[in-house]
Amino acid sequence: MEGRKSPLGTADVARESRYSVQQIRNLERDGVLPDVRRGPTGYRIYSDVHVHAARAYRELAAGVGPVEAKVVMRTLYTLPKKDLLELLDAAHARLHAERQDLARAQQAVAAIAAETIDDSRSSDAMSISELADALGIRPSTLRHWDAEGLVVPRRTSTAEARMYAPSDVRDARIVHQLRLAGYGIESLRALLPDLRSTRRWTDVGEALAARDVSITNRSYALLRAAAALAPLLDYVDT
Repeated sequence: MEGRKSPLGTADVARESRYSVQQIRNLERDGVLPDVRRGPTGYRIYSDVHVHAARAYRELAAGVGPVEAKVVMRTLYTLPKKDLLELLDAAHARLHAERQDLARAQQAVAAIAAETIDDSRSSDAMSISELADALGIRPSTLRHWDAEGLVVPRRTSTAEARMYAPSDVRDARIVHQLRLAGYGIESLRALLPDLRSTRRWTDVGEALAARDVSITNRSYALLRAAAALAPLLDYVDT
């Protein structure tokens, strides 16, 4: 990485990296920037590498969040190169898993929205273990959804075993797929009554599409971050 002839001050780094002066000092304090030399009177002496590091951190924060981005930057300066690469590989893998979960949720929601359960039979009911196996989750998850009021099977007493009617099974499938897509308990509790009457499937589709955009944006930010980190690796190795 080539540096300019004249040193940079804090205000210079802030301007060129689009941070405030205080943010640059905070990034230095948090180990996001490489070590900063001090002048004879204690003033900070920066270089182009600090500007580059601040820009790399910005892209990392957009891709993985500020907390993890700081961990990545500190790893860059203190640990072997392979440790940094492992962190980046893991971040890409998580985004890939999110994208796969989202695709499954979109497919499942489309299929569930088109289903009718008017001709269901009582013999189609499932026990908690059968339903958990069908969804690939633990029975304790279904108990939690029951306690939260999301999927509440009919039973006459707490001592009676849970039996899920076809409508309950459909609710459980909806909850499972939307949880994979990132919906929180409170959001689902508010959304499910309308989903049961199939009035708000468009809202769900729009929310899933927005999540798709978010994943794409984070993935692109991580790509830009990796490009920005490459010359910093060369700097650290010198």
